[in-house]
Amino acid sequence: MKRIIYSISIAVITVVTSCNDDILDTENLYEKSLDNYYQTPDDIDEAMSGVYNALYTAGVHSDESIAANLMSDMMLGGGGPDDRSAKNVDSFQDPEEDTYRDLWIESYNGITRCNAIIEKVENTDFSSHFNSDAEAQSFKNQTIGEAYFMRAFFYFRAAKFFGGMPLILKIDDPRDVARASYTETYAQITADLLAAIDLMPATPFTSIPTARYGHANKWVAEAYLAKAFLYYTGYMTNIEGQATSTLPLPDGGSVSKSQVLSYLDDCINNSGHALVDDFRNLWPYSYVNESAGQTVLPWAEDEGLMWVGQDGLNPTFGTGNTESMFVLRYTTTTWDWGQEYNNRLPLFFGIRDNSLVPFGQGWGWGSVNPKLWNNWDDADPRKEGSIIQLGDANQGLADYQADKGDHETGLVNKKYTTLQHPDPDPDGDDGIKGMFYFLYDMNNGDPLQLWAAQDFIYMRFADVLLMHSEISETADGLNAVRNRAGLSSIGYSLEALKEERLHEFAFEGLRWFDIVRWGDVESAFGDQIDVRNSGVDAKYSVKYRPETKGLVPVPETEIRLSSGAYEQNPGW
Repeated sequence: MKRIIYSISIAVITVVTSCNDDILDTENLYEKSLDNYYQTPDDIDEAMSGVYNALYTAGVHSDESIAANLMSDMMLGGGGPDDRSAKNVDSFQDPEEDTYRDLWIESYNGITRCNAIIEKVENTDFSSHFNSDAEAQSFKNQTIGEAYFMRAFFYFRAAKFFGGMPLILKIDDPRDVARASYTETYAQITADLLAAIDLMPATPFTSIPTARYGHANKWVAEAYLAKAFLYYTGYMTNIEGQATSTLPLPDGGSVSKSQVLSYLDDCINNSGHALVDDFRNLWPYSYVNESAGQTVLPWAEDEGLMWVGQDGLNPTFGTGNTESMFVLRYTTTTWDWGQEYNNRLPLFFGIRDNSLVPFGQGWGWGSVNPKLWNNWDDADPRKEGSIIQLGDANQGLADYQADKGDHETGLVNKKYTTLQHPDPDPDGDDGIKGMFYFLYDMNNGDPLQLWAAQDFIYMRFADVLLMHSEISETADGLNAVRNRAGLSSIGYSLEALKEERLHEFAFEGLRWFDIVRWGDVESAFGDQIDVRNSGVDAKYSVKYRPETKGLVPVPETEIRLSSGAYEQNPGW
């Protein structure tokens, strides 16, 4: 078994300053400051690592993938009787003050680091580090463009949850500014995405080195411009009741639908990204038999599944992934480093209190709404490729024991769940451990809670195709995704598009934002669902609160620290 040690570089830059030279020694013992940093490619690598580090949040409900899935209509709160926080998020309640505070804090950590790169790199000459001025300029453009994209990403991530955000765009900008309006926030997001698209080189994905996998590029920025367009225009039209069909810009201009489509056309035609042959090969369960060295998931063997991996075209494990465009990379970690560097989605959304092979134990959050299973055509392979039917012997679950938690429906997500198998080494003595434990030689801390090194996919090429269909109101992208699943072509309609996004992206953290922007969020909730609550028959129902406008509360601590500059969101 081929093994690797896989790690995330975390950069921490300390700038020593003082307001009173008589009290504090101002000598910079680290020899790095805003005045002399950002001078070499190594400096940039460290600084950019600090930017990406802000994607990780210590608070579990500040993890975008967990919060957005719990709030969606296709996942229930679940967990055990003591898992009140998951049930609160699921039911649009927040008795705590700072449930989402880490999301706010880390967004501004990332924004601040991007601001420093944008300002300081502009006047830096990198020519001595490259063979030609052209190479140096390309590196500089990529660096600044990547920083613009990441600043847009952090503002976009925050705005989807909180709404209008304080705009801090310079190193020395005041930190106590009031929240900008929703439109002003998206105007800045749009401007940053356009700057990123303009600056970053049009290098096809197929020519980007594996070492750069996970970094933003021009194609990712083009895709996110379309995502921002759909979310902003949908939210303003359907939630705020202010119909609009353009993205705003800070100078009062706008970006039209046709302009967004031209960027998507560029991405589709020139990025080098493509759909993988089988949707199910995107998910690690398609590799568990190979990792185990034996058949532990008969269904995957019967279907001939082969994982494409999660390292781009030339992965250490898998056949090569052309579809994943932007991902949150996870790795082996320790409790000292922080659990957030390990993907908590499989742990928290895994099967509660059942340690089976190949699907292992988790906390049982996010049980699947049976409405999704019951209304999904059995002929669509994505159905069984996305959802586990508990007790299915062909999935290795013949010994599953129910009544271990709340909101049990007999259905669990399959894309992000705990995978485990016996030690593949005949002479090994590790017993049954997580698949990634064996692949990445994880030996840090408690393996059960630290062994899910599965990347979280933010953007797939399938999303680009479906966004193109939605914006253009044409069926080409829609049918490309359907045909990949073995389904026949159909004509375009918004309802068909909505169903396709539901089935293609189930449990990927997109559904909540889709039903908000479509204005479907009020009608999506309220059904009475039969569940088992720790062994007792019960009815589950959630009532969405429209007064919240699809937003979560601003952390109360941040409101207090702003000395009144921030106002709380409606409904909270």
